[in-house]
Amino acid sequence: MLSWNDGTDCCSWDGVTCDMVTGQVIGLDLSCSWLHGSIPSNSSLFLLPYLETLNLGSNDFNSSLISSGFGRLISLTHLNLSNSYFSGQIPSEISQLSKMLSLDLSKNDEVRIESPVWKGLIENLTKLKELVLSEVDMSTIVLDYSLTNLSSSLSSLHLTSCNLIGPIPASLANLPQLTSLSLSYNHFSGHIPSFLSHLKQLYYLNLEQNNLVGGIPDSFVNLTQLSFLDLSWNQLTGRLPSCLKGLQNLVTLRLSGNSLNGTIPSWLFTVLPYLEVIHLRDNRFTGSIPSTIFELVNLTSIRLSSNNLSGHIELCMFARLKNLQYLYLSQNRLSVNTKLDANSTFPKLLKLGLSACNISEFPDFLRSQDRLEWLQLSENKIYGRIPNWFWDIGKDTLYNLNLSDNFLTDVEQVPLKNLRFLDLRSNLLQGSVMVLPPRLIFFSISNNKLTGEIPSSFCTAAPIEFIDLSNNSLSGPIPECLVDSITLIWLDLHLNSFNGSIPQISANGSGLVNLILNDNQFEGPLPQSLANCSGLQVLNVANNRINDTFPHWLAQLPELLVLILRSNKFYGLIGNTDARVIFPKLRILDLSRNEFTGVLPTRYFQILKAMMRGSNTSTDHVQYMHRFGRYYSAFFTLKGIDVEMNILSIFLVIDFSSNRFEGQIPEVVGKLNLLIMLNFSHNNLTGRIPLSLRNLTALESLDLSSNRLVGQIPTQLTSLNFLSKLNLSHNQLVGPIPQGPQFNTFQSDSYIGNLGLCGFPLSDECSNIDDAQEPAPRDTWSWFDWKVAMMGYASGLVIGFSIGYMAFATGRPRWLVRMVERKRVRRQSTKIFLS
Repeated sequence: MLSWNDGTDCCSWDGVTCDMVTGQVIGLDLSCSWLHGSIPSNSSLFLLPYLETLNLGSNDFNSSLISSGFGRLISLTHLNLSNSYFSGQIPSEISQLSKMLSLDLSKNDEVRIESPVWKGLIENLTKLKELVLSEVDMSTIVLDYSLTNLSSSLSSLHLTSCNLIGPIPASLANLPQLTSLSLSYNHFSGHIPSFLSHLKQLYYLNLEQNNLVGGIPDSFVNLTQLSFLDLSWNQLTGRLPSCLKGLQNLVTLRLSGNSLNGTIPSWLFTVLPYLEVIHLRDNRFTGSIPSTIFELVNLTSIRLSSNNLSGHIELCMFARLKNLQYLYLSQNRLSVNTKLDANSTFPKLLKLGLSACNISEFPDFLRSQDRLEWLQLSENKIYGRIPNWFWDIGKDTLYNLNLSDNFLTDVEQVPLKNLRFLDLRSNLLQGSVMVLPPRLIFFSISNNKLTGEIPSSFCTAAPIEFIDLSNNSLSGPIPECLVDSITLIWLDLHLNSFNGSIPQISANGSGLVNLILNDNQFEGPLPQSLANCSGLQVLNVANNRINDTFPHWLAQLPELLVLILRSNKFYGLIGNTDARVIFPKLRILDLSRNEFTGVLPTRYFQILKAMMRGSNTSTDHVQYMHRFGRYYSAFFTLKGIDVEMNILSIFLVIDFSSNRFEGQIPEVVGKLNLLIMLNFSHNNLTGRIPLSLRNLTALESLDLSSNRLVGQIPTQLTSLNFLSKLNLSHNQLVGPIPQGPQFNTFQSDSYIGNLGLCGFPLSDECSNIDDAQEPAPRDTWSWFDWKVAMMGYASGLVIGFSIGYMAFATGRPRWLVRMVERKRVRRQSTKIFLS
């Protein structure tokens, strides 16, 4: 905008277009002009009555509202406010601009449209050809409102990520002029409607990331103009239909992330001569890769990873495809021979995924790949040192390198100046930690055999956000500058031999979100400066030697989800608090195996809002707490068997076991009705089991064992329909054991050590329930014992199977109980991984 001078004709200014006859300003293009601030309603911009085209896209208007003043630009035919950080409701005045041909309000900051404005837009903007509202909140809109008014004009409709729900609206069939339609990243459900085949002018169709089911409609054979089709990341099933043969103009076909099955038909690569992009990853395809794929010379992107494809592949066959830029064959049952002929090359290759392809050495053809940006060779059988020539691969371009889960023994340096992601986990690497590349943001070298201390160079790796050094033999203190980093988000040092005190955080705070320090030898108090980490979500210091009182000062952290202090030397009273808000988002609180004393903290239980259904911070839908594609998991000891499962954001746990708490269990615990697990075992609790526990309707595990509880087991607990684990053993309970759908599944060890109990499943019949005796001394541990760990990686890798989710999603994992009983004789050595 340097040309905008008062002394010159505005028609000569950059971005300004004037009418050649009248000299009036009719066009204004200020996109990407570094504009900042807000546009007031009295801005001179709105004094241009002849303005026809206005583009303010890709600026920064600082979350300001879209001004109603735009409604005064009555001659507007093209308005673009995209990607400019506007917010709030779209003003109704925009729906009155009846000459509008193109309207783009996409990709802003929480912009929303309400029903009256949507209705006005449909009724008044009857000449509209292009409507782009992607990332505008349309959750209150009934999209099936008649679109007939736009039937003769609308050719492009993009409603990506608009929070739309329900079936795809039939009113779209009234738009025969549509050439481009995007409904991706919404919540549409049901089958893909066959009426879409009536849109015979369509060349772009994107339904990615919805909840669509069924198969691809046979009627799609009528979409002969289609060049782009994306149905990926839905729930589609069945084989690839023959109707795709009719899409002979297709250039891009994306079907990844469904449950499509059968073989990949050979005709797919013979009847679609213009095909350049074929994405079929994360499905259930079987059989071999058709040889016809090697004849489609226009292919630039092939993604076949994470299927059940099998057979032997000669990589040199793919080298015939001279335009190939992206090749993903990972996570199948393929054996890939990486040897190439002398004349075979990949001149344009940018990204290569050969994970789990039975490769036993570094592919020699990589020597010539100086343009490579992304390389994945994980989960292979590559042994020994990384050769020196390897570091010449894409030395100026490579930004993502994954060599995890191999048998590498040594890496001295990583001289890749533009590398951003480096994954070396689960190898046989020895020695000290190498010097990090200067631009690295993700570094994982966990599950190796590293020794020594963390080098001070970690503090100079300026942009680093993720560090995982867990499960090595590293020692020494943590460099203070590391935890005090503004950029570092994730620090995982668990299962090492680090010692000393946990470093202080500066008053300016830290960017830490996840701090995982469990299973080390840290001593001293927990630094109160952790309260400066306002974004902290997970703090795990379990199994150390920390000596401190309860860190009540952490209660004000607004984002804290997981707090694990287990197996340390914490002591004293937890006490109560006068604060109105404490731990506002806390979902997991583990204080087990410490020396806490006094009564249970009633006030804390009263205001743990995230554990109460109906509160603003509770979560009623399933979502993983994760970062960088990593997932938190928890270890449980179930009758001697270690069980590991992912922690969902709805996985709510309180574990105060193995302390010295006394007094009664507060009735207020019954308000925590989102709890999944509750463990007060191995304390000195007295009194009766509170009747309020019947309100814990989501509870799946209850352990009150090894206390001094008295009275009868409340029959009301039989209404806990999801309860699958119960341990009341070693108390002073009396009377008949309640019977009910869940209680009838519990074994006798749920009640042993209560000599006054009778009835099924105990052998004592209830002939005289008043002769309860004092319990024998207790010496058993709690059934449940857990600690947070991390599992899963970006690029779609997740360790283990989905047994845990199935068990806890159904709420009644009785099969797991039966399995545990059958495996009882092997309980010391069996490990079940759940993810």
